[in-house]
Amino acid sequence: MTETTGSTATPESGNPEGAEGADGTTGTEDGKKLSRRERRRANKAEGGEGGKKSGKRAKKGIFARTAIFYRQIIAELRKVVWPTRSQLIQYTTVVVTFVVVMMLVVAGLDWVFAKGAFWIFG
Repeated sequence: MTETTGSTATPESGNPEGAEGADGTTGTEDGKKLSRRERRRANKAEGGEGGKKSGKRAKKGIFARTAIFYRQIIAELRKVVWPTRSQLIQYTTVVVTFVVVMMLVVAGLDWVFAKGAFWIFG
């Protein structure tokens, strides 16, 4: 089977040929493959990841978390594409016009139903 240039994936597994670990399993000395859960348990038993969190992942105090939260808010607000003055005026005009039209529709329906109620019930 021919493959596209630069591709080393086998059609059966989607893994690079001869590479272990691309599907989330690794081999052991006896050739047995370990699942992700088994690798994590083995790593934890050896004192690797999965034990106590330290450094960046350690639980921070309330003030540190609050400061990070506000820094993230400011970072997100810097990403916002703000409308220009003319766009803002145009959008505001459209919204106010729509609200006024809907108020007129509701007031008209209210008036019609009130007249109908008075006509029916006297």
